[in-house]
Amino acid sequence: MTPNIHLSDEVAAALADGQAVVALESTLITHGLPYPLNVETALAMEHAVRDAGAIPATVAVLKGKLTVGIGEAEVERLGTLAGDSSVRKCSRRDLPIAIGLGEDGATTVAGTMIAAHLAGVRVFATGGIGGVHRGAESTFDISADLTELSQTPVAVVCAGAKSILDIGLTLEYLETKGVPVYGYGTDELPAFYTRKSGFPVDYRVDDPVTMAKALKAKWDLGLHGGALIANPIPEAYSMDEAFITKVIEDAVVEAKEKGVKGKDTTPFLLAKIKEITGGNSLESNIQLVYHNAKVAALVAKEYMNL
Repeated sequence: MTPNIHLSDEVAAALADGQAVVALESTLITHGLPYPLNVETALAMEHAVRDAGAIPATVAVLKGKLTVGIGEAEVERLGTLAGDSSVRKCSRRDLPIAIGLGEDGATTVAGTMIAAHLAGVRVFATGGIGGVHRGAESTFDISADLTELSQTPVAVVCAGAKSILDIGLTLEYLETKGVPVYGYGTDELPAFYTRKSGFPVDYRVDDPVTMAKALKAKWDLGLHGGALIANPIPEAYSMDEAFITKVIEDAVVEAKEKGVKGKDTTPFLLAKIKEITGGNSLESNIQLVYHNAKVAALVAKEYMNL
């Protein structure tokens, strides 16, 4: 622990008592959903964790403090700042400047993994991870999430890789870095909006006890890095694979035509997908994060029981 990280009283007490704690990110609040839907979703994720028997710990940088377990008032405050450039999006490279300057910041997958590890939290729930972008063979656009998974011992429960990415290359990168990819009740990696991608996972697990045993064995062996637990979106909210693939391909072409590059690519593509699908993709996004929060809590509980 360092002076720049703060645990809420509830999270600190839970960890001291050996209770299950699940980390949650904050970019969903500031960069993912509009207000007030962002606040409602973030708080509902916390409730989903509690309902499954664990303690939620939403992570953010608050006035220069990397905080694990922000309160409802801070979730609301960050929610009202959605899209405001005063809230820095914090991955590994951004944490030092945000903390050093006493800023507010929302943690990405990588940033949240770092905070969770520093606090002693082993399981983290998010929507989808970043990955290798399409065309990365020339742009070298690869998310820092993948590097973080290779070096930080936190299990990430997600709905797979966002389907705007090159899923095949994302899996190849994870294999190279030694990151195990588990399919929770599935043999293939889900693609965020859909349950199917056509790409197999490394291992299928069907219950939280098995998942917890695999995580414990990994870290007991001293093997570095985390694990990816791919949890498919609930069937009722899964979008048609062929339809969403066509939507994404059209959005990618439009992005190239408009010269959209780098960090602006993902927000542009997600906005186009929402526009074309008439908002159905937004509802799918919300439902899958609830589901991931529940599964993360179940895995965290079983891990602590071991």
